[in-house]
Amino acid sequence: MPERIRVGIVGASPQSWAAAAHLPALAHLDELTVTAVATTRKDSAQAAASMFGVRHAFASAEELASDPQVDLVVASVKVPAHAAVIRAALAAGKHVYAEWPLGVDLAEASALADAAAAAGVAHAVNLQAYHSPGARFVADLLADGRIGPVQSVSMTAAGDPLGGSRIPRSLAWSTEPAAGNNLLTVMAGHALAALERVAGPLADVSAVLANLHDRVTVAETGELIANHVPGQVALHGRLGSGALLSLSIHGGSAAAPGGFAITITGTDGTLTITPADPGALPGLGRMARPAQGHRRRGGGPAGPRPLPPRPGRGARRPGRAHRRPVPRDRAGDHRGPPGAPRLRHRGASPPDARSHRAGRPDRRPPAARPAGRAPPNARRT
Repeated sequence: MPERIRVGIVGASPQSWAAAAHLPALAHLDELTVTAVATTRKDSAQAAASMFGVRHAFASAEELASDPQVDLVVASVKVPAHAAVIRAALAAGKHVYAEWPLGVDLAEASALADAAAAAGVAHAVNLQAYHSPGARFVADLLADGRIGPVQSVSMTAAGDPLGGSRIPRSLAWSTEPAAGNNLLTVMAGHALAALERVAGPLADVSAVLANLHDRVTVAETGELIANHVPGQVALHGRLGSGALLSLSIHGGSAAAPGGFAITITGTDGTLTITPADPGALPGLGRMARPAQGHRRRGGGPAGPRPLPPRPGRGARRPGRAHRRPVPRDRAGDHRGPPGAPRLRHRGASPPDARSHRAGRPDRRPPAARPAGRAPPNARRT
């Protein structure tokens, strides 16, 4: 059995996203083993370590990254703290896996991607849709020509609990652009990743944003706080194939999001994709069996093909993305991250603030930049 990559997770307090998703996912991967966790307090780090049977607990990213028992550092903290965690890992020569979005804005994300490439380590950003069995299945249907050449792709998705008139206290920090955690930076990135995974890359894009609530209510306290981030996103563009794309993400105040719907129209038929798990967001939930519409050629309906077997609980899905930065020493390479998409989404999604305020669309080609692909051999247990 190959030696395991040793993983350290920064931001692994017992109530965190890392505890809910990353740690359970990693428990099901033979290639990796969690050897360390870190939070901003030693007591919460020790609680997480005890909960998941992890050997080492630290009170800072620097301590975790410098531990010789850690090969790969996972940055699962609030977006403004991503840069410090990632730079600590790179300074220690460790491989890096970061939650989406990579940075609070395009400039920071580009600088971090450049630093990771210069460090020569394996690095990846968690855009789950790239690893979704449902997304891969739909991509295969299109590649097989089941509906003919694609003419258009449209998607509507809910952004709750972001973007509405109320916000949970746990997300109140997200109402400033500097937080990097809003409907545009988070939801739009995951939605674009899902669309590009099934239908191919964007060639150009235009977007209009709206902030319909300049003050929002903290749900638990009734406090009114200023809100400076968009709650509605309308985006359209053209794919590299020439097909047109439209994406609408609507924020709201529901406790759980309303899910998504994707319609893909080809010359010979239509695919409609919805989440198999009610309310799931793109990339986080399973896609339901695509319902094929009428075929114009031949006259009869085209029956759906079955999806792959259910891959397991939702918390395990980030594990597929964790495999991306795993070095492959024997082959001299690794299954590297989709480096261009992560910066392309960052470049495509945040229109210029002046366009946002004036209600004018922003038109720009998505930024693309290659990722470094020459990691050193990871230390092994």
